[in-house]
Amino acid sequence: MSNKSILSKNGVSYLIPFILVTFCFALWGFANDITNPMVKAFSKIFRTSVTEGALVQVAFYGGYFAMAFPAAIFIRKYSYKAGILMGLGLYAIGAFLFFPAKMTGNYYPFLIAYFILTCGLSFLETSANPYILSMGTEDTSTQRLNFAQSFNPMGSLMGMFIAMNFIQAKLDPMDSVQRAALDTSQFETLKNADLGILIKPYLIIGGVIVMMLLLIFFMNMPKNEDKSHEIHFVATLKRIFSLKHYREGVIAQFFYVGVQIMCWTFIIQYGTRIFMERGMAEKEAEVLSQTYNIVAMIVFCCSRFICTYLLKFLNPGKLLMILAIAGGCLTLGVIGCRDIYGLYCLVGVSACMSLMFPTIYGIALKGLGEDAKFGAAGLIMSILGGSVLPPLQALIIDLKDVSGFPAVNLSFILPLICFVVITLYGLSTYKTARNN
Repeated sequence: MSNKSILSKNGVSYLIPFILVTFCFALWGFANDITNPMVKAFSKIFRTSVTEGALVQVAFYGGYFAMAFPAAIFIRKYSYKAGILMGLGLYAIGAFLFFPAKMTGNYYPFLIAYFILTCGLSFLETSANPYILSMGTEDTSTQRLNFAQSFNPMGSLMGMFIAMNFIQAKLDPMDSVQRAALDTSQFETLKNADLGILIKPYLIIGGVIVMMLLLIFFMNMPKNEDKSHEIHFVATLKRIFSLKHYREGVIAQFFYVGVQIMCWTFIIQYGTRIFMERGMAEKEAEVLSQTYNIVAMIVFCCSRFICTYLLKFLNPGKLLMILAIAGGCLTLGVIGCRDIYGLYCLVGVSACMSLMFPTIYGIALKGLGEDAKFGAAGLIMSILGGSVLPPLQALIIDLKDVSGFPAVNLSFILPLICFVVITLYGLSTYKTARNN
């Protein structure tokens, strides 16, 4: 995979801009995966149910949904660089808002901070993904995006590591039952101490984002190749949604993001049940479960590089289909096994998910030309799957037990359905490519 082959076009090298934009992939990976364990953390700190804790994901992925098309309009009017700068600015503001949220002592200001932070991530992803696609020839675009996306799980790993070692491990070890028995004064003291621990990594990453913003601001970046900055919103939407591969890609991406967030968020609940049944205390069970989550992300990261290489030999739709079928089979193991083998299957699911986001993205945007900015926005809006599906899974988990069967196991029926949808999209795109 040489720089000449995938990072140049018409004799122009895009290596330095590619490196800078790819670093942004790691930054939003960090935000995504420091946040997933916070569903459990906020549930404990504020003494809420799993469903109420999952509002973190509603706010987080709701920001992606709300800002995707405004971001596309902004990028169309100005540039990819301007979109990235706006994204970094909102990301930093959202992170810094964790301090005043902590001062209120209430749960909902944190949701507002998450929402603003992810409005920034929406700008970043709407800008960065098609920007990467444009940094070379179209025939290498999916391979190039998969390569850039390979650095996203590195940021995710750092987010998971920080969440486990600097938040989960440092929170008061008192379990949910003991916290529920505290009087108001004791509860407030404990809550404020835990929130002080929780906000520190967000404030630090806010500072890192500001430095990245300044670096890109002063760097000479490639200009948009648009012939026009005019915005014909409705006409463009009609045009792109008339394309079967794009329309179905938006649907597939909705279910992919949903399955990713469900598997990486609720692995903690899944593992905690197993380890507590073995006699482990709740906090230790949660931290150990997060260790498995980190292993899953390492598997995801390694698999991304392997699958990017395999794209040299396999049609993207065919490889997507194969991995979705494998992911579905492993999810059946997650549902059916009540012991540690179910957790092993859940870790294995990450290997199957590694290729999916950038491949669906690349397939859906292929041939869109100047419409790619709005096409990218539609695909970023489909990240709403991460806001809609996890609360549904949380509702099942809150049932605790269904006719003697662990509700957390049963809840993985939703990820199974997602893999079925992705399999159908892979099959459809493979058949189309084979017939052309």
